[in-house]
Amino acid sequence: MSTSDIGRTTPDPRLDPHAMSPARRWNYWLGGKDHFVVDRESGDRIAAAWPAIRTAAREGRAFHGRVVRYLAREAGIRQFLDIGTGLPAPDNTHEVAQAIAPESRVTYVDNDPMVLAHARALMIGSPEGATSYIDADARNPAAILSAPELTATLDLRQPVAVLLIAVLHFIHDDQQARQIVADLLDAVPPGSYLVATNMTKDFLDPQNAAAFDAMFARGHADTWPRDREVFGGLFDGLDLVEPGVVPISEWRPDALERPSPADVGMYGAVGRV
Repeated sequence: MSTSDIGRTTPDPRLDPHAMSPARRWNYWLGGKDHFVVDRESGDRIAAAWPAIRTAAREGRAFHGRVVRYLAREAGIRQFLDIGTGLPAPDNTHEVAQAIAPESRVTYVDNDPMVLAHARALMIGSPEGATSYIDADARNPAAILSAPELTATLDLRQPVAVLLIAVLHFIHDDQQARQIVADLLDAVPPGSYLVATNMTKDFLDPQNAAAFDAMFARGHADTWPRDREVFGGLFDGLDLVEPGVVPISEWRPDALERPSPADVGMYGAVGRV
């Protein structure tokens, strides 16, 4: 299904080809085809200031796969709440989890109409498991938790992995981000997990950090960087899975040769409730 097909078949007023979408821009950085001119322009502006952004996008996808494999294989998790789904790409949450445990159940959440249209068409789980999709914003956990699609798919009395991958840095208020995490974790039982990532400037040299700040001030960057202490605070009260709060390329890596933290620019962590 192409972007032109989506535009013809989805009369959702939010699908504006003149408004940038973080999900479509991420798709562009990953080398996908589901994006508009405005997404490419935004992506190119950021890449001009931070050429490693495409490396960061690929590392984010690799982190996602490693985390889901850990949760399904080692932690025994069979339920996943993936908030900020993004456009379908190889190794989506349900594909990774159900390859290990076919009975795994996944609920995807996004508020981008193109993401939802693609997800419903392409992200079909195993017969033994289940997948569902919620049109909602991460800023409104209550709407997510009360959605009938969630309650029909996930049993919140049993452990759930809550995934907030490349989502929280779009929440620019630190207290709001903490409250979102708290509200979501209050709804799941002990034995559940939180997975989160967040863009950081911790590894940038002063020149590149200043360039990012200038782009943010002009509205050309929309991610809110958090340092290790602030990001780690989102996991207060949880048992961090080793190696703790680290650059995403350093979380249980598969490869010996990895990009530098400066080329990734994103923290990641997994915590057990």
